[in-house]
Amino acid sequence: MNSALPFPRADVENLTREEAAQRGALLDVQHYTVEVDLRGAPDSSAATYPVRTTIRFTAAETGSSTFLDHLGASVESLTLNGTALDVTTHVGPARILLPDLQAENTVEITSTSRYSRSGEGLHRFVDPTDGQVYLYTQYEPADSRRVFPVFEQPDLKAVFSFSLIGPQDWQLRSNGTELSRESLSVEGVSVAGDEAATQQKLVRVQFAETPRMSSYITALLAGPYHLVEGHYSGGVAGKPAVEVPLGVLCRASLAEHFDAEALLDLTRRGLDFFHTEFGYPYPWGKYDQVFVPEYNLGAMENPGLVTFTEKYVFDTAATEAQYETRANTLMHEMAHMWFGDLVTMNWWDDLWLKESFADYMGSLAVDEATDWTTSWISFANGRKAWAYVQDQLPTTHPIVADIGDLEAADQNFDGITYAKGASVLKQLAAYAGRGAFREAAQRYFARHAFGNASLGDFLTVLEEVTGQNKDDWARAWLQTAGVPVLSAELTGPQNAVAVREQGVDPATGESVSRPHKVRVGVHVLEQSSGTLELHAAQEAFLDPAAPEGLTAVPGLQVPAGVPRLVLPNEDDLTYAKLSLDAESVAAVLTYPVADPLARATVWAALWSMVRDGELPARRFIAAVAQLGLGIDEIVVVQGLLRQSLTALERYTPAKERPALQRELAATLAGQLTTLSGGDHQRAMARTLAALSLHEDSQLELLEALLDGGAEDHGISGLRIDEELRWAFLQALSAHGRVQPSHLEAELSAKTTARARIAHRFAAAARPDRRVKESAFEQALAGRDDSGQELSNDHLTATVDGFTVAADPVTAAVVEGHTQAYFEALTGVWERMSQGQATRVISGLFPGSQDLEAGQEPEEHPVAVQTQRWLQDHSEAPAALRRLMIEEQDHLLRSLRAQAAAQG
Repeated sequence: MNSALPFPRADVENLTREEAAQRGALLDVQHYTVEVDLRGAPDSSAATYPVRTTIRFTAAETGSSTFLDHLGASVESLTLNGTALDVTTHVGPARILLPDLQAENTVEITSTSRYSRSGEGLHRFVDPTDGQVYLYTQYEPADSRRVFPVFEQPDLKAVFSFSLIGPQDWQLRSNGTELSRESLSVEGVSVAGDEAATQQKLVRVQFAETPRMSSYITALLAGPYHLVEGHYSGGVAGKPAVEVPLGVLCRASLAEHFDAEALLDLTRRGLDFFHTEFGYPYPWGKYDQVFVPEYNLGAMENPGLVTFTEKYVFDTAATEAQYETRANTLMHEMAHMWFGDLVTMNWWDDLWLKESFADYMGSLAVDEATDWTTSWISFANGRKAWAYVQDQLPTTHPIVADIGDLEAADQNFDGITYAKGASVLKQLAAYAGRGAFREAAQRYFARHAFGNASLGDFLTVLEEVTGQNKDDWARAWLQTAGVPVLSAELTGPQNAVAVREQGVDPATGESVSRPHKVRVGVHVLEQSSGTLELHAAQEAFLDPAAPEGLTAVPGLQVPAGVPRLVLPNEDDLTYAKLSLDAESVAAVLTYPVADPLARATVWAALWSMVRDGELPARRFIAAVAQLGLGIDEIVVVQGLLRQSLTALERYTPAKERPALQRELAATLAGQLTTLSGGDHQRAMARTLAALSLHEDSQLELLEALLDGGAEDHGISGLRIDEELRWAFLQALSAHGRVQPSHLEAELSAKTTARARIAHRFAAAARPDRRVKESAFEQALAGRDDSGQELSNDHLTATVDGFTVAADPVTAAVVEGHTQAYFEALTGVWERMSQGQATRVISGLFPGSQDLEAGQEPEEHPVAVQTQRWLQDHSEAPAALRRLMIEEQDHLLRSLRAQAAAQG
């Protein structure tokens, strides 16, 4: 390195792995002092806020140069080691250049940052219910640079000292506990309805220094949040107890719906569980959990200040599955306090080191530390289904991915990094033993606390504990891509069972054999109950070196002459797609499976067959109606209903669709009368509303339910709350059955955040050419008709409403925007943040297409147009091309399934 600036461009937003490695080798960052001034946030016109930052760091080579990352509005002053630098030459749109470093350095910056509407950086939300302003930060993978200048990479950990200036009556919070609160001079602020200016009392709150941590998990919170406090006392056996102040917060207008004590109870259970599992006391002082509006994620693991989507504050009726999902998310984020926060990956290649572990440990904690008994059923039915879809795309990648830059990192928060990784860890815990897995984790934390680690570091402790070399295991499971396929085969007169394992890495085209520990189950029809019940099961280690991938399962035989199911992945221990034999498929499409986890595993296999074109969508939908809707576990029922709608929209031939839609709508309407209250009835109502966006046979029923006529239709116990009212109105609006004035009146009657989003969807769904054209333009611009930036939720509602086409005329209008869509792609990517652009590009992709008779899937006009765009834009950003490749694959898969059903 030398005194010349090695990174002369200050406009480069996309940090590469190589740049991060160079900077990481040069620098050791000790301390940040950051003050964020939010005194102007309550002003309706607020767009920016001032920030003061001081950073202390050392450089391995004097005279060298480096850069800070910064995506703020401006930099007013820049001082390095006491010397003022010219901001016009050292500050660009994305980087601040720092030349001629000394061994020890101090940089001081005064800057201005922008409030966010996309959930990236410091998000500002105005509650439509009461006009109150709420702010919170969201940074992963690299958005702390939107708030303050920073060395934005996970391996440059430092100690952070934050302070916030804001209204005295607001909650002002950060990762650390509040150390001091200083009153500041007051300012005159006019209040609507008052003739005289009132006085706004301001405070500066100083927070305790954090332990060493990465910048992407720092956090700030400000606003009149409703707070409920609690306390935890406990810890690791044999070590001093830890005392953890607890807080749960939400918007004030949601306080009446906030079940804070239930959340605090879950928190205490989780801390007890993870103390036992990890053997390392909770290291972050306090533990706040905040439920925030317009969140672009489910949650984020900021230590001491975890943020969640406020969709987990159930202001309308929620099913037990929704409560369990919330508990899983809470446990997932708590696991991150150790996996990810205490020990962090060096770079985003090893993102799985935190996300896979948190996904697995979250499900394990719900199963073992709460009262829910369906955690692994939910995992099999939901999380793994996500992984199987992602892992069969052309863009699939190993769990340990090759992440060259931040754009790639942003797209790597996918089903492979989370759910496939978690599935593989569940298999590892079964393969190596739960005790060995626990001991390896405890050594890992003790050895690397407050530092960074890699795959090799985890394998080292695992090998120490098990005494086994894990290189082959890691190579097979973590460093290859693709879904293994397991099938059961019967041999000999006694119907002995063997399991065949097959796998191909799509990236290389080579066969891959992986070690599996499985239980193989045989379920036979029990005449008295009419269900398939477990007859026998046997553990087996599938040998990756077995000839033709076939491993005999000793002692397991299948009775002849009775309906039966042979399940190669009993208890769902491993990650694999199941290829059920013909007799098993016939049995499970006719008779219910008695065991809940086996049942969820079977339904997952059937859904894979639909997506692969091996099982016609009509047979799947019929089986759901006959066998699925009465399943006790609501999480499975909800999943089957979602899959049924997708099967109708994507995998059903066009000529069959209308009749199947009517049949399913009639079934759902019938269920509303058969059931009286409860989760299942509510799930049927939600699904009927979603189906009715495209199908009109039950619109009169929806109108009657809105008008209070449930009893006239024999329906009792169904609560028509705000959620269902808007769902029904959206369906009616899509068919032109409600006027805009009706929608406006509904919004005026109860103006909430939920209602505003639902209204935008309903308005954009109307079958009117001008409405569709306006919605399309708003989506591409990311702004409403008045020019105001759309938040992430409102952008998604606009996109979703545009794509609804309930009649042929409207469908033709939507289809007429296809060419404009392809022409706008690169512009959208350049104008918007990556998160916002992804919502628009994926949401507007014309993926709901029908295959004409005799047409090959690849010949479909949208498939052709997508391929042409990919060919013509080979130099487009890799993340944008990945989106288009994935959308193309989804389209072709659906068209191939339609073709198979037609044949």
